[in-house]
Amino acid sequence: MKMLRLTQNQQQQLKRHLFSGDGNESVALALCGRLSNGDREILCVHRIEPVPDKDCAERSETRVQWDPRPFQALFEEAASKGMGILKIHSHPSGFEEFSETDDHSDKELFKSLHGWTDDGLPHCSAVMLPSGKIFARHVSPDGFFLPVDRVAVTGDSITLFDSQTNTEILEAQIRTAQAFGEATTSQLGVLTIGVVGCSGTGSWVIEQLVRLGVGRLILVDPDIVKKKNLNRIVNSSEEHAHNGEFKVNALAEILEHHGTGTSITTYPKLIFEREVSDALGACDVLFGCVDSIEGRNYLNRIATFYSIPYFDLGVRLDADGEGGVSNVSAVVNYLIPDGSSLLSRKSYSAESLRVDSLRRCDPERYADEEKDGYIKGSKVESPAVISVNGFCATAAVNEFLARIHPFRLGKLSEERQQQFDLVNSFWIYKGHSTPCPLLSSKTGRGNMSPYLDQVTS
Repeated sequence: MKMLRLTQNQQQQLKRHLFSGDGNESVALALCGRLSNGDREILCVHRIEPVPDKDCAERSETRVQWDPRPFQALFEEAASKGMGILKIHSHPSGFEEFSETDDHSDKELFKSLHGWTDDGLPHCSAVMLPSGKIFARHVSPDGFFLPVDRVAVTGDSITLFDSQTNTEILEAQIRTAQAFGEATTSQLGVLTIGVVGCSGTGSWVIEQLVRLGVGRLILVDPDIVKKKNLNRIVNSSEEHAHNGEFKVNALAEILEHHGTGTSITTYPKLIFEREVSDALGACDVLFGCVDSIEGRNYLNRIATFYSIPYFDLGVRLDADGEGGVSNVSAVVNYLIPDGSSLLSRKSYSAESLRVDSLRRCDPERYADEEKDGYIKGSKVESPAVISVNGFCATAAVNEFLARIHPFRLGKLSEERQQQFDLVNSFWIYKGHSTPCPLLSSKTGRGNMSPYLDQVTS
């Protein structure tokens, strides 16, 4: 599958330039990050470079001519960083195909581009229509046009422009189609969703995504089923615990018999392994159901670098061990690639991230710092209750549904974080509209060295 990804902000930036109001075609370029994983070849828009209308040699309703030479520095940057180039122009008439003029222009431009980059990897040509819809094609080094199967736009809503649509609705999904319509149900059936953390909240998320008919799930968790967590892992059993089965494999064994059409790939590994990270980077949507700060930060970075919508779940239950409960709360964060991050939302601090990373990467130094008093309030195991986990997971899955099928009356831009407190009986939403000053600039950067622009062990 060939894919082009961009954010809703980038789509709007392109639309403002490509449709200036005079009814003539305009053109823009973009530097794109790359990822190739399995059958997916992905380009992610990183930085847009509009071609000024005044610099075009010709602009009409059906044609735009421009000189690529002023953009030599952009082509050299793509070559030096192993990145791709997107050329996108407008069709003000709404013509939903590449024209013969487009074919000729693309062959000429991309022949030169491949000469600059000389890496054998494709670049991309796309067209935007007045509605904002985008269709695209890869252009190979030998000049062949290869249709892009999916253009994904991530923002407060998640939009997929697929070149081909599958309208087949399985019998098991008839009720979902009655609620959300055939288009949304079909879209669920072609999505690949990664779920990291398959215990308390994760098993609930997985169960619901399978029942909704999501096409494929990537499950990541390095832990095995134990008797002490049978109380909160949906679909786990005493036999799984007795056999010491990995959580991901135990769940897949049960879920594949549900008959809902979902295929499942499991990774009983940490997300920091490159094989796992690449698989997650190729997903259409990510759910993070982990309690490690380092894991949540790593997922946030993957989602940003590869332009993926990310749902992060967190539950807190404070009890005295004798029946006294002082806090039952949870939060669901929806994160868009060029928006705020978990760090800028203060879900954790830079210091707590450092300590969590130190615990995994250098346990001896962690122990020394804890002994010397540099680390305070070290992590202890907290209680977990299936009803609270299920409540949080359901809120997250409904948030996901609201992003692909906007049924809520409120403004989605003001509802990027939801918190609930079952002790004080409140539920609040926050917008978190300010982009993360550290991470948002990495949107669509794709593969690079060091990976995700950080040193990991």
